[in-house]
Amino acid sequence: MNAIIEASARILEEQGHGGFTTNAVAELAGASIGTLYQYFPDKDALLGALIARETSRLVEEVEAASMVATGRGALDGVIEAAVRHQVRRPRLARLLDFEEARLPLDADTQLVRAKIVTLLADVLSRPDLPRQSNMPSATGDVLAIIRGMLDAAGERGEEGQAPLIVRVRRAVLGYLSMPDSVEA
Repeated sequence: MNAIIEASARILEEQGHGGFTTNAVAELAGASIGTLYQYFPDKDALLGALIARETSRLVEEVEAASMVATGRGALDGVIEAAVRHQVRRPRLARLLDFEEARLPLDADTQLVRAKIVTLLADVLSRPDLPRQSNMPSATGDVLAIIRGMLDAAGERGEEGQAPLIVRVRRAVLGYLSMPDSVEA
């Protein structure tokens, strides 16, 4: 099954959606089409499994980063994990972002996403980071900042991690340090 999922990733990276067929995936994986259909009834099921695999890898890295004692250190680690995830296989990441928006999320993918939100909320609530009056909003906003900047970098074809990490960190820390209300 792992070979089939990896074959799906490689075909998407190399040929895009145009070359992504169940026959091509089965051939590259060295499996029969019957075996493929035994695990995955259609291309959307393959995409769902690939999204789940990639998202789970990100969660593992975010989980490891969140183990750092300080909020700032953990937040830096979360940002670095997100950037690494995007840059590791940039074309695949972009294609899967599109598919993630198109496909209905299965229960496992929803749980993985919820885990990322929980981990980030824990990091943002640490005492060495600026206090946020509305933690659910702040968590959602920080995720949106990170994702938006990574998506934009992917659209531009950026592959360098260090400059992107610096820019994402600036945006997130700038957001977190701003007061919740603006005095007129």
